[in-house]
Amino acid sequence: MKLFGRRVEHSHIVTVFLVIYDVLAVCLSYFLALWFRFDCRVSMIPVDHLSSYAVFIPFYAAFCVAAFSFFKLYRSIWRYASFSELTWVILATAITAAVHVVAITVFVMRMPVSYYIWGAFFQFFFVLGVRFSYRFVLLQRKASASRAASTDKVMLIGAGAAGQILLRDMLSSANINGTPVCLIDDNTNKWGRYIDGVPVIGGKEEILAGVEKYGITKIFLAIPSASAEVKREILGICSETNCELKQLPGVYQLVNGEISVKTMRDVTVEDLLGREPIKADMSEVFQQISGKVILVTGGGGSIGSELCRQIAGHSPKQLIIFDIYENNAYNIQLELRDKYPKLDLVTLIGSVRDNRKINDVFAKYRPEIVYHAAAHKHVPLMEDSPCEAIKNNAIGTYKTAYAAMTHGCKRFVLISTDKAVNPTNIMGASKRLCEMIIQSFNEKVAEGKTSELPVLGTHLDEWQENARYSGENSSTEFVAVRFGNVLGSNGSVIPVFRRQIEAGGPVTVTHPDIIRYFMTIPEAVSLVLQAGTYAKGGEIFVLDMGSPVKIDTLARNLIRLSGFRPDIDIKIEYTGLRPGEKLYEEKLMAEEGLKTTKNKLIHIGCPIPFDTNDFLVRLEELMAAASNNEEEMIRPMVKKIVVAYHDEEQHPSITVSRREKLLT
Repeated sequence: MKLFGRRVEHSHIVTVFLVIYDVLAVCLSYFLALWFRFDCRVSMIPVDHLSSYAVFIPFYAAFCVAAFSFFKLYRSIWRYASFSELTWVILATAITAAVHVVAITVFVMRMPVSYYIWGAFFQFFFVLGVRFSYRFVLLQRKASASRAASTDKVMLIGAGAAGQILLRDMLSSANINGTPVCLIDDNTNKWGRYIDGVPVIGGKEEILAGVEKYGITKIFLAIPSASAEVKREILGICSETNCELKQLPGVYQLVNGEISVKTMRDVTVEDLLGREPIKADMSEVFQQISGKVILVTGGGGSIGSELCRQIAGHSPKQLIIFDIYENNAYNIQLELRDKYPKLDLVTLIGSVRDNRKINDVFAKYRPEIVYHAAAHKHVPLMEDSPCEAIKNNAIGTYKTAYAAMTHGCKRFVLISTDKAVNPTNIMGASKRLCEMIIQSFNEKVAEGKTSELPVLGTHLDEWQENARYSGENSSTEFVAVRFGNVLGSNGSVIPVFRRQIEAGGPVTVTHPDIIRYFMTIPEAVSLVLQAGTYAKGGEIFVLDMGSPVKIDTLARNLIRLSGFRPDIDIKIEYTGLRPGEKLYEEKLMAEEGLKTTKNKLIHIGCPIPFDTNDFLVRLEELMAAASNNEEEMIRPMVKKIVVAYHDEEQHPSITVSRREKLLT
């Protein structure tokens, strides 16, 4: 703006108006104080009081302007006014009011006490009111414009402390694309009442009706203290709508005062599993790992890399990552070096099939604990390459276990799978072979007969002969940990479904009745680490993974969470069970039984006895067939070793009662 040819800033104009306003406000405040004192009638005010006021007030108004200027009341940006501005107004009013009392009493005349009190009150009200009303009007104007432009109507679930904070954040912010139109809460005392003008329409039973009635497009779950089971029930109802779902991450945000729309996160499939996150007692793990040299084979994979992360956080003396895939190993190496700069980290590239390489690693670094996660795990691929499943899973495990035994390793932990139970595919059968290898090693070590363990390789050389003797006094404890599918791991169904949804579908499910157990990677790994602390040798630890989940339900929920409608926006196609695939997975063979541990989520399967010597002879024969790539021989030979393996049942049936039992 220009005035007399000179540019005048907007802030200068505002300052001039505020000065004029403050002068008028101060004058009016003390006049009103007199007026109130004498029954709100001007004619009742004594002439000497009125004249004293008239003589003194111009000087006082000038003093107030100077004081307000000193307290920066003309330099604050009032659209952003906050507690600090309020503090300055209080101080300025207190000081000027005190000066008023002293000055008019000493230099003019003593006025009524109520005059001083009411004058100070009116002055504070007028000075503060205009400044904060300016901020309030601007915010309301922006919020109204934003809500008018918004096409999203939001339902808030939870009318407690978190929900009320979230509601007010939405109502006051101009940068939020969404208008809260209704609240859901199970507290019947709140039904039919309003919070900041937004109605509480009922409990969770009213979610679907409320979505339809109010045209809801977004649902915010604001019950951070609710249990996972309660959240699953609510989110299960919400997932039947086509609304975008978001929730607060946790109750700590309520405690820390961090609740806002910005802290809301998308609802994930993990939230729909409906159980509390599994937490292991990591103090036991710390005592087990701290100051030890740890080797993780397959350390770049989904499970292996998380093992490395959690081990790195428990102060190992040295952590060795061993993987054949350099890209994965490199990624986890960079991550750990960045997060734990003082960690003694060694990253090695090699194969567990290479007995010379793996033995060189043990000879050089002398690991005290080994987590063996290196394995081929994709069922359909291994059905087409059975020799590779045997070479990598079974023989690779044997060679790594042998190296551990001969080099004084204290504990060897095999990462197994529920597919090893009554396997119907070569991958599951190969993992059962791994478990049997671990049991055989543990038996021979316990009996002091490690010389009966064959050294698998192309020929015996001087090193291998020495290895026989160095293993005679071994005290290595060999154990296995068995669990089911891991959410987010490489090749798991969730990433596949997400890619299919992003591509517009269809989402492919092998069978409408197929069910699986699920666990998150950190949960599985923390329990693996704790199970390792319980090892005495020869155990097969079984992790409790809760209730199984239908893959079809998982796919439909994921489609809804992505904002689409199953079978309408995104089609679901059933492709039929793949070779070797079960309708359901079992965590334990019926003959094994269960023993409990201190952790109720970790059980011990009683191993099924077998002839160890016969097993070792057949294993050597199987090794030879796999090395010669005699694929037609692999399955018949495996069947003779793993008696529970039935590959002819490519599409095993499952009775209704069995399915209902698993899903209960």
